[in-house]
Amino acid sequence: MSGRRHDRAKRVVDVAGATAGLLLGAPLLAAVALTVAVTMGRPVLFRQPRAGLGGRTFRLMKFRTMRLAAAGEGVAADADRLTAVGRFLRSTSLDELPTLWNVLRGEMSLVGPRPLFVDYLDRYSPEQARRHEVRPGVTGLAQVRGRNELSWPERFMLDVWYVDHRTPALDLWILLRTVGVVLRREGISAAGAATAPEFTGDR
Repeated sequence: MSGRRHDRAKRVVDVAGATAGLLLGAPLLAAVALTVAVTMGRPVLFRQPRAGLGGRTFRLMKFRTMRLAAAGEGVAADADRLTAVGRFLRSTSLDELPTLWNVLRGEMSLVGPRPLFVDYLDRYSPEQARRHEVRPGVTGLAQVRGRNELSWPERFMLDVWYVDHRTPALDLWILLRTVGVVLRREGISAAGAATAPEFTGDR
């Protein structure tokens, strides 16, 4: 199946999967939302601009995992604002559940390169920028090959490889592998970072 034909069929799977996930996961979503509200207050959801298909900006939704900066605190490192509940949500990937809404809206896919910061767009090499030829994913090849433990060049190489070799069989393999990665809580953060270090350019 060609890449474009695969993408059209994939959209049907994305809508069905996201809808089923939101409906079946509604009790879990409600429980996590309540826990975040009680332990961290509002807002419960974290919305942040990310680069999607064609580099277009959309607002990624996740459960909030960090406390808000206190008045007069200035800019605090992510690791300093990450709460115990937030650390648990990240380690179990429960903070990612609201991204199913991004999938339903057509801004993301179940499988694809992870959506990164908009600020990174002008830092990619032409080859690295090809990761935006497909919708970003809730999970992806880089996430099951090491996640945040990978270097940026390794992650981008896997992203572009996925763009060139995407098939329904590969997507299914990635989804199945994701279950194991999440259960084993692998690759949650890079050494010395709450998640991953900033990408500053072609390195």
